[in-house]
Amino acid sequence: MLSFRRSYIFTYNLFQFCGHTWILANTLARFFTFGADAVADTVYSVGFVMGLCQLLSVLELFHIADGIEKAPLLPRLVQVVEKNLLLALVITLEQIQAHAVVWVQFFLWNILDLLRYPHELLRLMEAPSSAMLWSRYTLWIPVYVLSAVTEGFLIYQALLFMDGGSSHTNLVLLLISYLPVVTLGGVTVWQLLEERRHQLQKWNRKLRRK
Repeated sequence: MLSFRRSYIFTYNLFQFCGHTWILANTLARFFTFGADAVADTVYSVGFVMGLCQLLSVLELFHIADGIEKAPLLPRLVQVVEKNLLLALVITLEQIQAHAVVWVQFFLWNILDLLRYPHELLRLMEAPSSAMLWSRYTLWIPVYVLSAVTEGFLIYQALLFMDGGSSHTNLVLLLISYLPVVTLGGVTVWQLLEERRHQLQKWNRKLRRK
């Protein structure tokens, strides 16, 4: 049973790593090849794979609840909910899909996930890396804050569209449902800092025992 659980979580993290690597590589390659035209075409080119990866990320809440993954539940809950809500917002509103903020948001989301999933894979293979550990718990926090700011701009673009005379009832409900997530942002950053302190202290104790 333990072997099955380990194989499952390894496969899950490998799938997410490959998915986000493909998205980031595709996004950057198209940007350097086509410039601004690629920015306007972001959702069309990578939206399906991004949606699949973010939808599957809901499983991580069950991983934590079941004990397969050792991590605080609240920060992960906020991250999963905010990403899926905003992705639904982008998919719902074709009028904002061509905005540069969508490209930036996808880029930052992929950086966040590519800081996390490789670390999880190395941990499962019992081949930890101090550089990967430091990146996972240090670089991740400022990128997360920057991503949250970008999410604010994305919401602002949606509100501008609504002010233009649109009557999207579902969009209004989506934006309202996102507000509680915003209020949890400060708590999430604090918990991420605590998790960073705990993980680095744990690593330092492990090094001193060698």
